Amino acid sequence: MQRTTLLPENWWDLRAEAVAGEAAAQDVVVLHAENDQLRRALAGRMVIDQACGMVMVLAPCRRGPARHLLVDISRQCHTQLPDVAAAVVAAWEGEPLSRLMQRALRRALRQLYAEDRECDSSPADEPSRPLEAARTG
Repeated sequence: MQRTTLLPENWWDLRAEAVAGEAAAQDVVVLHAENDQLRRALAGRMVIDQACGMVMVLAPCRRGPARHLLVDISRQCHTQLPDVAAAVVAAWEGEPLSRLMQRALRRALRQLYAEDRECDSSPADEPSRPLEAARTG
């Protein structure tokens, strides 16, 4: 025995619209979340760039070492990099840094200066001018 079920013509269309509407609503929610995440990342990036510039002026160093200094402070304080950068910018404007961040900043600056001194000085056993060493040796 064969059984036939009749469905209204627009039943599939209504179902498709509901699914498409739900999918579109989900896409909108996902896009809003992604937009918010990108805005926060961009805002964090701006404050990191500002803090890097401040470190570059204060420490005199290039951008790479300035960013590494901020990353080092971030690791020592177990704090996100944008939060460290915001604290440095706030300190520039008169807000005191936390003791933990002050200690981390001192350590990071000492390390930066030590690395800078190592790059500037040549080892004592190496001659300063290779040509003179070749002539005398």
